[in-house]
Amino acid sequence: MTDKLYSVLFLCTGNSARSIMAESILNREGGGRFRAFSAGSHPKGHVDPLVLTLLAKTNYPTEGLRSKSWDEFAMPDAPDLDFVFTVCDNAAGEVCPVWPGQPMTALWSMPDPAAFVGSDVETAAFFGETMRTLHARIGLFTSLPIRSLDRLSLQNRLDAIGKTSA
Repeated sequence: MTDKLYSVLFLCTGNSARSIMAESILNREGGGRFRAFSAGSHPKGHVDPLVLTLLAKTNYPTEGLRSKSWDEFAMPDAPDLDFVFTVCDNAAGEVCPVWPGQPMTALWSMPDPAAFVGSDVETAAFFGETMRTLHARIGLFTSLPIRSLDRLSLQNRLDAIGKTSA
């Protein structure tokens, strides 16, 4: 018997930083059990260069990462989604499309590093902290015994993960 491949969508408004990081982290750390995507309600159309630099320096995949609309994942040919995690408050307050697959959802809100204002050193530190927090949350998520949890227990755990910091 083979394990199910879970499809996970990470959402934010601009799809240029947090959701992109999360997509890359889960695709590497997911152990072949997860397929991650990211999208935005109002995509910027480009991935923040600091995100690409940080991912490359830490040996996370960057190939194929792009800023895209969440509408791509509501199309008839879109993958069925098992989980949708919103990583910003702005996108959480918007009316989302109907996702194929009736996924479980959770808010994993965190500040946007692309909007951070500070020195180059402070900005790099903020991006690093964002990545560490996402890595910690994704690590908790991938360690969940998803198949053995009832839907309510799983939802409670997903919500709790969203409150975890690095």
